Amino acid sequence: MSFLRPKTKIDEGDTVIIFLGVNSMHSIQATPTVVNRKGEEVEHIFQTSFGALKVRSIIGLEYGNQVKLSKGWAYILQPNPQLWTQTLPHRTQIIYTPDISMIIHQLDLRPGSVIVESGTGSGSLSHFLLHAIKPSGRLHTFDFHEARAKQAQDEFQNHGLSEFVCVYNRDVCEFGFGTQLEGKVDAVFLDLPAPQLAVPHAVQVFKKQVLNICAFHAGGRFCSFSPCIEQSQRCCEALKNHGFTEIQSLEILQQENQVKTKSLSLINLDFVKQKKPLNSSTEEKQHLPSKDVIKVLTTFQPMTHTGHTGFLTFATLPPVFAR
Repeated sequence: MSFLRPKTKIDEGDTVIIFLGVNSMHSIQATPTVVNRKGEEVEHIFQTSFGALKVRSIIGLEYGNQVKLSKGWAYILQPNPQLWTQTLPHRTQIIYTPDISMIIHQLDLRPGSVIVESGTGSGSLSHFLLHAIKPSGRLHTFDFHEARAKQAQDEFQNHGLSEFVCVYNRDVCEFGFGTQLEGKVDAVFLDLPAPQLAVPHAVQVFKKQVLNICAFHAGGRFCSFSPCIEQSQRCCEALKNHGFTEIQSLEILQQENQVKTKSLSLINLDFVKQKKPLNSSTEEKQHLPSKDVIKVLTTFQPMTHTGHTGFLTFATLPPVFAR
């Protein structure tokens, strides 16, 4: 239940983050014992680069406490979507924070929003979406792989998020999102190899606005994540053919500017205004330019840049009367 709301103490069964450093974190479940490969129940001891941690010892402690390992120290943190993305078990390639922040912003998510996600995968984005739409929103997430859908459902249950999410095992490109979601969704997110096949089904699930007797599609926001530009192009064509507007594809590249103090040489050129001495070598040395050194705080780009992650295609489905 450690994802549901802020907590003070660690309870048995909570998912916790073992923080060793900015680039060294692990997620574990706070259980005193585990079952080994032989089916035997043994003491839960977690091995880290700074030594072993007896997990039983952290139950009942407050989050944020420093615990002693056999070769150093670690901090026990309460998980959040950002930390979970860096420590979760990878079942598939995942979407990271730079892309996720743009997705949540562009989909205009807020508490109470209803969103469909196709391509649950490892659940990285799902936890961010749930964090944005709680406590009155709802996430409907689909995955065609039965085992991955079951693992995601178990994770949501263990994290205390099951009341806000429904997990489905279905190929939405062929069978759609189901009649139970028609006219009930504010936003749609797709992470599929062929997103253009799911666009016609996405049109059907956006919310409807009832005016007098007739019902009109109120529309909503759409996003698709594609590693290749050809996938994004085919998705854009399908979106245009089905009445979507404000279609755009973005690529989010994270760049770190390094800040350093550099020493710069300054040359005094006043000597050029004076006549050069004819015979005196001593006077000639005295008129040589003087070199002063100053220290300047500068920023510059690193020699290597972060590689390509994927293309984000966004679009808006307007109401039927506005198309």
